[in-house]
Amino acid sequence: MAVRHDVHSHAHEDIPGTVDLRAKEGEETHYGQALFPVPSADPNDPLQWPKFKKHMILFCCAMFSFLGNSALIGPSTYIGLYSAEFNIDPNTAAGLINYPNLAFGFGSLVLVPSYRKFGRRPVMLLSLIFYAAGLIGSAQSTTFSGLMGARVVHAFGSGVCEALPVQLVNDIFFLHERGKKLGWYTVALCLGATGPMFSGFMLAGGYSWNLFFYVEFAFAVALLILAFFFVEETQYNRVLPPATTTPTGTETNLASTSSEKADAAATGEHISEEHHPHHHNSTPSLAGSSTSNAAAIQPPRKTLLQQLKPWSPIDHSSPFFLTIARSFTYLLVPSTFWVITTYGLYIGLSGFAFSFTFPLKITAPPYNWPETSSGLHAIATIIGFGLALPLLPASDRLAAYLTKRNGGIREAEMRLGVLLPAMVIAPVGQIIFGITAEKNLHWLGYMFGVALTQWAGYFYFTVTLAYAVDSYSANLSEMLIIMNLGKQAISFGLGIEVLNWILNNGYAKVIAGAFTAVLLVNNMVVVVFMLWGKRIRVGTSKTWLARIHRASMVAGETH
Repeated sequence: MAVRHDVHSHAHEDIPGTVDLRAKEGEETHYGQALFPVPSADPNDPLQWPKFKKHMILFCCAMFSFLGNSALIGPSTYIGLYSAEFNIDPNTAAGLINYPNLAFGFGSLVLVPSYRKFGRRPVMLLSLIFYAAGLIGSAQSTTFSGLMGARVVHAFGSGVCEALPVQLVNDIFFLHERGKKLGWYTVALCLGATGPMFSGFMLAGGYSWNLFFYVEFAFAVALLILAFFFVEETQYNRVLPPATTTPTGTETNLASTSSEKADAAATGEHISEEHHPHHHNSTPSLAGSSTSNAAAIQPPRKTLLQQLKPWSPIDHSSPFFLTIARSFTYLLVPSTFWVITTYGLYIGLSGFAFSFTFPLKITAPPYNWPETSSGLHAIATIIGFGLALPLLPASDRLAAYLTKRNGGIREAEMRLGVLLPAMVIAPVGQIIFGITAEKNLHWLGYMFGVALTQWAGYFYFTVTLAYAVDSYSANLSEMLIIMNLGKQAISFGLGIEVLNWILNNGYAKVIAGAFTAVLLVNNMVVVVFMLWGKRIRVGTSKTWLARIHRASMVAGETH
């Protein structure tokens, strides 16, 4: 039987990103700190689910991210084939990567507001169906326009695969676990860059480019079946203990004050914000009775059939189009904007430069590798991320250590120290790759350059994302919309001409010079947040922007 988590944690957030994790005697602790978010006594609370169920949900989301990204970038090996088969130039053929990449980002614009309104589970299942349909369409395409259309469909459907894992990690795991869990998702996301290696192997086996999409389709169907049985709805309006401090610094009681919420809990349904907007009206006099009532009358765990329903309760109070519009305001949140530039630059400058350049260089003199080996730089990607795996819990452990030294008060910036080595190593990798390409040095130079950049990229992907989630706790789904849209827009803008820039200006000047300088400047922003991050958070929390976000705050989307 699963061990239930203690619901008596006194952890609370004073300002966004500053959390009091001091535990009282007898309370459950991890790394010597109290549980946060504070779990409820309801067995349907995702924080109370067994570890196996949580990890299966994380596995499904991580696999979706891996498959979605590998399908997106995998066909880069076929750029030469597409150019010859469809009678187009290589840069036009590269559009079969770039335009689906843009659709991948715009998918979040529709699918994230959908999972907020209609539930995580139905949107994930529907997205997988769109993803699979686009893949089978790609496999059977015989024209450039047909392939482009099918590619856009599967990329659009899988676009939510980068938002859902972050959302679900926030839904089902505690603060002390998030860095490691987001790390597993990030590994899967980044390993999606190995797609060209698999497509290259198929090409080496004498198979056509269509087989790659058939294989992706088979895995998509298998994942759809797995997700149907294991990914339960995680959207949950958690009832917090009394006298909790909100991000605005005001004290509030979030306990249930009506039989309506108890009835809804008993049937496994969630109360809409329409009935209890922001839950700020409970009085201290009711706290004791409501809390004791919740303890005495616990709703039963949903049955297996209830868990497997492909639909979820609709939140009629969640505005679909306003959610999209509000997401653009998060561009003004510094930590969110940093995530966008980080992902966009690492994908657009590093990822696409490697994927587009290596096949051209390695198949030409003096290397003369066969075209079927043009995706083998993915091995360096695997090595880079593999070397990062032992360090998955690093940011959590560093933050826990610094929290203990700080008397149990956790600051969001405490995890950022792990980025300092990566800050320098990624630009070094870029320089090695660019100089190797310019001077036609030994092919190991390409491998070292890719491995170093990808190793560092893993930490920047994981830690900047965890920092943004930790430091601004209003509406995570709105934040994720603009994160995904923004990074894909940047990577598209960079990737659409990256090959022409490199070929026209030289490998060293572009990759080792301009790209390295831009990446280094972005990486060094970590120093700004380490020194002044809390001041930025405090200042942001007092602006008109924070007031807008607090006014629309959704229960279950904050910490």
